[in-house]
Amino acid sequence: MAHESIDALRSARYCSCVHAVEFTTELSGAAVLQIPSEAAAQLPKAGKARVIVLTDPDTDDAEWRTAAYQQFLRDDPPEHAIYDSCR
Repeated sequence: MAHESIDALRSARYCSCVHAVEFTTELSGAAVLQIPSEAAAQLPKAGKARVIVLTDPDTDDAEWRTAAYQQFLRDDPPEHAIYDSCR
């Protein structure tokens, strides 16, 4: 069967397990991310790695959104008061 040879080929080329190393670093605007020495020691010396960067939400943006939503609710006409119970 064709599927058996494809699956065997896939498993031979790719490891089905993933080793994750998590760390926190400061972004400085440079094109290079600093990897703490403790995290770097856990990484293999060669090969490929997938990097995912998760950042904290911008607090100024969150404050602005909250203020804008509150202003939106204040500008709501009286006939829309029925929808207040749906929040």
